[in-house]
Amino acid sequence: MTTHDNQHNPLSETPVPGKLVIISGPSGSGKSTILRQVMQICPLPLVFSVSATTRTPRPQEQDGVHYYFLSPEKFQQKQAAGEFLECFEVYGKGYWYGTLWSEVQTNLERGQWVVLEIDVQGALEVLHHYPAAITIFVMPQDREVLETRLKARATESPEQMARRLEAAHRELDQADRYQYQVINDQVDRAVREICDILQKEAEPISDLQPGMEEHDAR
Repeated sequence: MTTHDNQHNPLSETPVPGKLVIISGPSGSGKSTILRQVMQICPLPLVFSVSATTRTPRPQEQDGVHYYFLSPEKFQQKQAAGEFLECFEVYGKGYWYGTLWSEVQTNLERGQWVVLEIDVQGALEVLHHYPAAITIFVMPQDREVLETRLKARATESPEQMARRLEAAHRELDQADRYQYQVINDQVDRAVREICDILQKEAEPISDLQPGMEEHDAR
């Protein structure tokens, strides 16, 4: 009977808080492709944090799956209410992107490893709240390869492309602010490297609660 009671002790069933993982890299680095495969094959309890944005959906993008697509007014309302862990306008196009506290905090409390795919500016803001976050920067083989990939997309005006390239170079200059830098010379190899990094970080377990408590007190 005593053993049975111990097995149902609520304290013993409280999940260990998860970890926060930040993946960054310039446009054209292949980070999204790599991340999709990491989410599929890594044995850790990874969950992707869906960001919010004011831009319009692209073909085949689904609301709540790829992004939460919000009107500028709705985004501003959430920003004013303090619902974003981080949010910034990017590429000078008038589009805002942000990470919702609810996407991060709830899953961490459930013991999930929450994965954020965000830019350097957003990553630095998140680190103010979660200094124990695992940070990984995905890099191209070299800057020439990056420019070739971006120009091959042919989805933006020359002015927009110039701004995106400028932003990409700025981000590359800050890669050493991340714990890990992964070169995407081959997708499969980069995926394996990131999986190895995360499994190495699985022990010891970091306590992310202080960051949550800081937010709760605000």
